[in-house]
Amino acid sequence: MEKVSFVIDDALAFIVRAPLVTPFRISTGQHDELENVFIRLHASDGACGFGEAAVATHITGETVAETLENLQSAASALRGRRITDPAAVCREFAPAFADNHAALAALEMALLDLSSRVQGIPLYRLFTPIAGQPRLTFKTDITVVIGSVEEARATARRFAQRGFDSFKIKIGKDEEQDLQRVLAVREMAPGCTLILDANMGFSAQRMLAFLDRLDAGGARPLLLEQPVPKQDWEGLAAITAALEGSGTLVCADESVGSLASARRAVETNAVSAINIKFMKSGILEGVEIARLAAANGKRLMLGAMMESALAITASAHFAAGLGCFDFIDLDTTFFLKGDLSRSPYLDDSGRFDLTGAGSGIGVVPELP
Repeated sequence: MEKVSFVIDDALAFIVRAPLVTPFRISTGQHDELENVFIRLHASDGACGFGEAAVATHITGETVAETLENLQSAASALRGRRITDPAAVCREFAPAFADNHAALAALEMALLDLSSRVQGIPLYRLFTPIAGQPRLTFKTDITVVIGSVEEARATARRFAQRGFDSFKIKIGKDEEQDLQRVLAVREMAPGCTLILDANMGFSAQRMLAFLDRLDAGGARPLLLEQPVPKQDWEGLAAITAALEGSGTLVCADESVGSLASARRAVETNAVSAINIKFMKSGILEGVEIARLAAANGKRLMLGAMMESALAITASAHFAAGLGCFDFIDLDTTFFLKGDLSRSPYLDDSGRFDLTGAGSGIGVVPELP
């Protein structure tokens, strides 16, 4: 990242809420609304940078209250400060957010947004490509949340008609119903890519048996995400070994939230893919995880928590700049109502196009 100089004359952290179209249900809990913490950094030349912390207490244990407090403290420390190396400032603050990575992601996002706005360049240009060059167009999958078979069928039908061709199905609450839900999605979108996300809801043995039943129904998934509890490295490795050569990749999500855990996944060959999320690792550490995975032949997914258009668009810049992601799971704006559901570079079919991106992230949320 190039050096840049600006002075932060004001900083503000605040809570943002937005209604959902439908509850976002997974095996470990659900979101009934978006309640995230935003931070705005205002430079003396008038430019602003924004960041978002998506708090998923049922997944990470973080809370909105602690995230707001931590970002308010960071905002106070940044007021009046001249920034010449945004990445160095991000690293400086990282230890204070050791147990609150969503807040770290928000701070990094705001600093990088402001830096790229001051330079007059799109955010993606701050990231050095891993795969040779930026990749400015790509499509996201769409998530089929935990629910009834009819809900799964209706979701698949609706989004297939809009042009989606990759469906990520949440499983792990009721195996019999899960089986029928996956088969219903396959029926409604027969040519689609299937991704299953168990959110830690299975044991290794039960997961492999479940996949055998899907095989019998002609619904083999391309990717299986976090089938077992996050500390069950032996279970992950057993599933990965059993599925070698089958055409199904095993992806770590909850198990890999840091560079250290990514190293463990790589060194033990526990998985064949890794899901990077800003809210798990922060942004700069996410870059390091991506580089490590790519260097060791692991496939990469880019995901999100329940994030608004601000963080989702920032993640799209990240994917574009690094150019190395095989799977894009940046669909949470389709579950939101209102202005925060609108990314300027995402269309109704799930296609991101950053070829004409302006400076910064490109999303300016309203202050409360």
